[in-house]
Amino acid sequence: MPDLPAISTVGTMDTKSPLEQASSPGVALSARELTKIYGRGQAQVRALDGVDVDFGQGRFTAIMGPSGSGKSTLLYLLAGLEGATSGTVHLGATEVTSLTDTGLTKLRRDRIGFVFQAFNLLPMFNAKDNILLPVSLAGAKLDRAWFDQVVDTLGLGDRLTHRPSELSGGQQQRVAVARALITRPDVILADEPTGNLDTRSGIEVLAFLRRSVRELGQTVVMVTHDPAAAAYAQRVVLLADGRVAGDIVNPTPEAVMSGLEALRTVEV
Repeated sequence: MPDLPAISTVGTMDTKSPLEQASSPGVALSARELTKIYGRGQAQVRALDGVDVDFGQGRFTAIMGPSGSGKSTLLYLLAGLEGATSGTVHLGATEVTSLTDTGLTKLRRDRIGFVFQAFNLLPMFNAKDNILLPVSLAGAKLDRAWFDQVVDTLGLGDRLTHRPSELSGGQQQRVAVARALITRPDVILADEPTGNLDTRSGIEVLAFLRRSVRELGQTVVMVTHDPAAAAYAQRVVLLADGRVAGDIVNPTPEAVMSGLEALRTVEV
């Protein structure tokens, strides 16, 4: 495979150890030499191939790349929803890739919020109960001031008694974002959060994700295929063939499209 293009200056690799780098101020989440292989023999697929990447604390980062580039695989490994073939993931000073199933369950419950494309709301619960579900499952005490702040930031104050069937797609996804925020996680991971939404609803959700970073200090990492959606982020990490292929800071839709087109040109 030919060398991938340098979409922008990525900077010199830090010489600290993975643990020192992951726990450095300003880094919320990091991967080192992260590899994921599916299948065996001739059916083997290398979905991730030695990925090194950091995600800044209190920053909104989008992950993009051609189909099959490893975007969703990277997100699921970062969340501990899948195991790595080799390499490490650190959430702060915690090595996610070395945790037991019990440790991973606790980590995902307390420190990671996940937003799915399909909303995954419970239809028998109203919006408020769906938002509070992680708190209830953890047997934790509700921080009422934080709940009110999240609901206000996401504009859900007049929708709390509505069930999912009574909400628009955009409103349902905002409830899902609020549910991800309610435990004050270290990071929110979002997998194509606007994929099932119309343009207007998608814009609303992206704007609220950006507000959660700006006003609530949240760290957000989002996989998307849409250059316009990626432009809501502060940084775009480009993947190709399971490797980091570029890094775009303060992206515009045009810059993202140019980066993706450069990757396609190399693949051809």
